[in-house]
Amino acid sequence: MGVARDERAALCDLFTEVGPDAPTLCGGWLTRDLAAHLVIRERRPDAAAGILIKPLAGHTERVQRGYAARPWADLVELVRTGPPPLSPLRLLDEPVNTTEFFVHHEDVRRAASGWAPRPADPRRDNALWAALARVAKLHFRRSPVGVVLRTPDGRATTARPGPDPVTITGAPGELLLDAFGRAEVVVDHSGPDSAVAAVRELRRGL
Repeated sequence: MGVARDERAALCDLFTEVGPDAPTLCGGWLTRDLAAHLVIRERRPDAAAGILIKPLAGHTERVQRGYAARPWADLVELVRTGPPPLSPLRLLDEPVNTTEFFVHHEDVRRAASGWAPRPADPRRDNALWAALARVAKLHFRRSPVGVVLRTPDGRATTARPGPDPVTITGAPGELLLDAFGRAEVVVDHSGPDSAVAAVRELRRGL
């Protein structure tokens, strides 16, 4: 068992609980849209390319709509079972999917009122911290000021070298969600007021 596998299973259980028309934090997507995105990412490489390559986005959207229209139980089962047996993604599940499934699990959890961060889990939090250290510079590359990410227990990584550094403090999962631009997070910012404002308004992500 790994963190990616745990998050996949928990997300699929939540999908089943909330149904296909629940809100998410992914723009205007409902849960059916998010599930379809996860399926094409793992099962349709021809369509998955459009997730990052804008000229191919139209094809991706058409394929995603087709999956989103499938019976909900069948679509959730495709997410739960993951990529086909011979797919290299099966061998790369932890490095490729830990962040993906944690973030999207929280996208569904936190779109509902009354959410709260999950209790600390050392195994999960260590994996998320490692993932954050790999992607932080990419997601904060547009910052006009320095950005340091810190956990309450003192772990720290520089996401963006620069003047007037802002320190963002939170649990590893909260920092990862913040790096991906999610608004529903529990973090603290410290630094010069103008620099903090710049970081709060920063467009994160790819």
